[in-house]
Amino acid sequence: MWNKEKTLALASDHAGFTLKEFLASRLSEEGYKVHDFGTYSEDSTDYPDFAHQLGAAVNTGDFEKGIVMCGSGNGVNMVVNKYQGVRGALCWNSEQAQLTRQHNDANVISLPARFIEFEEAWKAVVLFIETDFEGGRHQRRVDKVSQCLI
Repeated sequence: MWNKEKTLALASDHAGFTLKEFLASRLSEEGYKVHDFGTYSEDSTDYPDFAHQLGAAVNTGDFEKGIVMCGSGNGVNMVVNKYQGVRGALCWNSEQAQLTRQHNDANVISLPARFIEFEEAWKAVVLFIETDFEGGRHQRRVDKVSQCLI
């Protein structure tokens, strides 16, 4: 179970800004702490500028979990997965969010702001935050994902 004393990291580009603001507000209302890496408006931006900040912060352990958003969710997910300690998962629905926590121990959820309804994104985020990693046979696989082979 997620400890609400811990802070969640959030980041988006302009396409994900409105969804990020919605999620940040709902999270705060529910007692979660959030750190917003930006962007801070709908003005056109480059998603790597914000996703790199979040990815680096999760990688170093400053934040245990993060939430990133852009139009498709793909760009920000590619960026955060550049960091060896990050396991980012693109989730289009709540079931994916739950499974990626249970089986992959994902620590960053990427949301496709142009393709997911706000309430479904909220359900996905709550399940992502609250679902524990099952470990067991999945731990061996997560360990292999975390290996740097280059």
